[in-house]
Amino acid sequence: MPKETFEEMREKMLASAKQGIKSAYSSEEYALIQAMNAYLETTKSMNLMYERLTEWYGIYFPEIRMTSPKSLASLAVIMTGKDADQARIADAIGDEGKAKSVYEKAMSTIGREMTDNERKALIRFAEMTNDTISALEELEVYIKYAATKLMPNATYLTDEKIAAELLSKAGSLERLATMPASTVQLLGAEKALFKHIKFGSKPPKYGVLFKFPAIGSAGREMRGRIARAYATKLCTALKADYFTKKFIADQLKKTLDETVERIRASPPKPKPQAGQQERRFDRRRPQGHEGRQMGHGRQGRDRQRPRRRFN
Repeated sequence: MPKETFEEMREKMLASAKQGIKSAYSSEEYALIQAMNAYLETTKSMNLMYERLTEWYGIYFPEIRMTSPKSLASLAVIMTGKDADQARIADAIGDEGKAKSVYEKAMSTIGREMTDNERKALIRFAEMTNDTISALEELEVYIKYAATKLMPNATYLTDEKIAAELLSKAGSLERLATMPASTVQLLGAEKALFKHIKFGSKPPKYGVLFKFPAIGSAGREMRGRIARAYATKLCTALKADYFTKKFIADQLKKTLDETVERIRASPPKPKPQAGQQERRFDRRRPQGHEGRQMGHGRQGRDRQRPRRRFN
């Protein structure tokens, strides 16, 4: 049998590597991870754009305040002067009663008169804000579709965006399905966890799960217990999503609701009185004079260990 040449071996290895990469990214979960990361990053950008547009538009119409980014961006596109039309304002913000108030304020504004160059720049920025909002809406539609398809049990227990964000933090559905409940509970709270490990601060009790209304709206003393209950059921749901592909979320939801109600009905634990609280263990090495007295550092070691003398 003729021996393979170097070029033939190289071609085979390249073909094997390409096939491995293709099969590794064949699942839609990686597209969902990228979409979720894009949604989170675009949301931050959109909030910054909304703040900037609010301040910029307030130069010309300081009396007008809009709580909705989409309404403000649409209003900035069609109303850039005192030649505004009340019907167009109503179409932009979707509220007939509020449109009349906005129109009256625009007619008697004390703001700066807008020049042509300023009008072009402001309208272009408002249109870009509108495009960003539309992109967010399309991303949200895809995230709901893909998350429900890949993780029907997990999305039934929480919602599509929370399940997708947990997936993006874990990196893959296989890794997320094999995580313990304690890890799932703290996904998204890595900085607080490392701060606790390094400096001895209070440990985190929840991460991404805090965005779920049942946890975020609960009392401070019971959020951790409710988050742990959700994380435990989520682990079971994720295993079903990845391994068995069976829908068991309705049964899990029933027992989870009972657990949450029991937690809410239980009395809160009494807080320790002042002076009775145990001193937290400080994981940092003591510094300065105190550290030398406790034997830390070179001088402390030398004080504890006498030097040998040679005759």
